[in-house]
Amino acid sequence: MKMTFRWYGVDDPVTLEKIRQIPCMDGVVTAVYSVPVGEVWPVEEIEKLKAEVERKGLKMEVIESVPVHEDIKLRRGNYQLYIDNYKENIRRLAKAGVKCICYNFMPVFDWTRSRLDQPLEDGSNALVYYKQDVDAMDPTKMSLPGWDSSYSPDEINGLINAYKELGEEGLWENLKYFINEIMPVAAECDVNMAIHPDDPPWSIFSIPRIITNEANIDRFLSLYDDVHHGLTLCSGSLGCTTANDYTAMVKKYGAMKRIHFAHVRNIKILDDGSFEESAHLSKCGSLDVVEILKAYHDTDFEGYLRPDHGRMIWGETGKPGYGLYDRALGAMYMAGIWETLEKN
Repeated sequence: MKMTFRWYGVDDPVTLEKIRQIPCMDGVVTAVYSVPVGEVWPVEEIEKLKAEVERKGLKMEVIESVPVHEDIKLRRGNYQLYIDNYKENIRRLAKAGVKCICYNFMPVFDWTRSRLDQPLEDGSNALVYYKQDVDAMDPTKMSLPGWDSSYSPDEINGLINAYKELGEEGLWENLKYFINEIMPVAAECDVNMAIHPDDPPWSIFSIPRIITNEANIDRFLSLYDDVHHGLTLCSGSLGCTTANDYTAMVKKYGAMKRIHFAHVRNIKILDDGSFEESAHLSKCGSLDVVEILKAYHDTDFEGYLRPDHGRMIWGETGKPGYGLYDRALGAMYMAGIWETLEKN
């Protein structure tokens, strides 16, 4: 297992110097954020990013993410051009030493929450998803960190209607086409493509979502028979519903060697199916983090793991979910579990 930390580039208040001081840290997970979705990343920008990371004694072997343009997901407009650009990005990142690319196929919206700073009982604050609040939201006026903000409200409304018309099976067909286009390039470059599950793993605003559960992950993996075609298995996404047994998924897909990247955090599932993000410690949420790490260890997981969203604690302010302190605590908690498993 290689412990990593999400880093949003030189403007991130959580600097590489700070990340380097976390004792268990091997590398960072980052991306070129200045290039519009669908365009080719300049070689000089990739090399500059890598040099900055390596100067601080860290590695840049995971990219999260190379976004998939909406035209690809809808298979319309310039979709073939954007797919060709995607292939070129895989080639360029491989030449820079990248081993794993995380991506998702979520229509319109990335991860969705109803509040970014919900106060918790211990005085910290965290990201939460309250179903009643989400149901009352206007999706054309929403904006969350990491989302593509280049679309106007009218364009968002048009995309929502296009996906409603496309439906789940249409989205599956377009994902199959995309996978069959990019995977020969990824395999040739020896880059693991690791799809991130939908977050949360159910339909929002009547838009189809398909990477949501074990049956759908099985269907996804059957689209292309190659070990490079794999998963970013995220406990905070798949684990936020009792319908999914995340630990069992780790055992199953870990044994298949199809988990290339692991996101681990805890989630407190509420009675109505809403959820709150919590501290990583098992007793703080609904997931058993010790059992999750044991499942990774027992399947000889050699991929990359990162502490996912953290609370804001000790007065820290910054990018919601991506402060330093709680994610560092999570990293050390999981590193301690892993060391114990190794020694036993």
